[in-house]
Amino acid sequence: MKLKLTLVAIALGLASTASYAHKADDIIIRGGAVYVHPKTSSDAVKIDGAKTDLKAKADHDTQLGLNFQYMVTDNLGVELLAATPFSHKISLNNGTNLGKVKQLPPTLSLVWYPLDSNYKVQPYIGAGVNYTFFFNEKLSGEAKDAGFNNGLDLDSSWGWAAQVGLDYSITDNWLVNAQARYIDIKTDATTYAGSQKVTARYKLNPWVAMVSIGYRF
Repeated sequence: MKLKLTLVAIALGLASTASYAHKADDIIIRGGAVYVHPKTSSDAVKIDGAKTDLKAKADHDTQLGLNFQYMVTDNLGVELLAATPFSHKISLNNGTNLGKVKQLPPTLSLVWYPLDSNYKVQPYIGAGVNYTFFFNEKLSGEAKDAGFNNGLDLDSSWGWAAQVGLDYSITDNWLVNAQARYIDIKTDATTYAGSQKVTARYKLNPWVAMVSIGYRF
């Protein structure tokens, strides 16, 4: 009798967990904190094409991150990463605060879940393409006092992205998620010092981490 009750309990447990897994045509929306940590420095800053000892760097930032995912099959999904605009301070290695810039890095990825539907814990890997555009570039007062002028401009970027992540189902609909990704972002930054053109090739290539709450429709 005890054995029968145990087998029934196991069967009920499997039946209940099966409903937690992602299924084809599911739509998953996640929201949470996303952290962007760019590479520490750019290539050498050039003045009228001549290399200098200067390099530029951008600080990190945390914003509200949003994920929208559609499950094509039980194991494959298409995911879009979006966020509120990231703001970065750009500075030179001589201590000059060059200015500030905002950016948005929408990233479209194909994600693969290797486990079957009996697991509430669903790890995944993904790869895709990123487009980052920069806006609201502004020179700081300190940079203007140092002789920089005529604004600050950063080119938009196309690149690849790779990620790992983990979904944990709390109920049929609610889940928690953690993910980390590497994004290929590179830009050419341009400003002027008097009549001299100042440029820097900056491969930001940030690591991006996100923790979120999700809802599955």
